[in-house]
Amino acid sequence: MAIQLKLKKNETVERGLKRLKKILDKEGLLKTLRDQRYFEKPCVKARKKSARARIRARSRRRQQEM
Repeated sequence: MAIQLKLKKNETVERGLKRLKKILDKEGLLKTLRDQRYFEKPCVKARKKSARARIRARSRRRQQEM
């Protein structure tokens, strides 16, 4: 996967970097890199996944009650 970003006319490098970061964030590339930086046991991954699911379910229930 190659991401190419060409600066537009009169666009600063900082603005181009901001656009690049937004693209990488949309694709989830930075998140996967951070997640794969260190090895995580499968049981720890499953525990985190179920905790996230519990939080999502709890927030959905609260929204439905309102």
